Amino acid sequence: MNTVLVGGGRGFIGSHLCKVLRNKQFDVKIISRMPGPNHLTWHDIEQCGLPARTRAVVNVAGQNVLDPTKRWTAGFKQNVWNSRVRTTATLTKAIIDATDKPKSYVTISGVGVYKPNPLKEYVEDDVTEEFDFFSKLGIAWEKAAKLPENLSQCRQVTVRSGVVLGRDGGMIKQLYLPFFLGLGGPVGSGSQYLPWIHIEDLARLIVFAIEMEGVDGVLNGVAPQTITNKEFADTFAKVLWRPAVLPLPESVLNTIFNKERAKLLTQGQKVLPKRTQAVGFNYVYPDIKSACEELVL
Repeated sequence: MNTVLVGGGRGFIGSHLCKVLRNKQFDVKIISRMPGPNHLTWHDIEQCGLPARTRAVVNVAGQNVLDPTKRWTAGFKQNVWNSRVRTTATLTKAIIDATDKPKSYVTISGVGVYKPNPLKEYVEDDVTEEFDFFSKLGIAWEKAAKLPENLSQCRQVTVRSGVVLGRDGGMIKQLYLPFFLGLGGPVGSGSQYLPWIHIEDLARLIVFAIEMEGVDGVLNGVAPQTITNKEFADTFAKVLWRPAVLPLPESVLNTIFNKERAKLLTQGQKVLPKRTQAVGFNYVYPDIKSACEELVL
């Protein structure tokens, strides 16, 4: 049986990914911070390397950036960084050191590597640059995943994910109750773009990257329909049969999250999955209406 090693397999994205992998008859081994049945720890990987006969390695580990219970302190920012960059570097080294190399290595990063610009459409080939904490994080994250060019036997894919929509985590878990109570609305002006993807499509895209031997490089993990924050709020409220007339002021978010972190909600990029579609990936939820309808079933 083909073994897939998943870093962060117990988290929001990882749990959905593992379910899709198991449905496709993969043998899934999870790496997490805490030991458990069929789980490895990051210390295990550092000390012992990859398990034997590992066909693919995936890393979706990462501290929840928008956890409202966590203050935006230097310590929390370091946890956000290490949970992504350090874990990825650990897996990269394990692959380099492995005698029996996996066939594919799939990591995620974020669309935060693209600078918000209402006049710019971003695709996978666009140049990225450091301009704030999250762009620096994304670039360091991708750099940590980089395998040597001479390691050609392991195919590498980086999925730059947008906001992930799923009922049991991420943004929707925070927004469901206020929208259900009729207290939802756009963030700030609502005119900022919201690059998004349904959790099922993100999990399927990662599995697609594992299985498709001709696919490598960067894939934008976003839905093909580009929307603004207001368009999302209107659609989500509509499928709940609720109004969306109470905008959330930018100043309130700056107070709750800190201005640096709140930019993830108050600013956005227009990101297109040009290469993702070109290599043949098909979306189950290509538009926000179908995605929102699934979220409230």
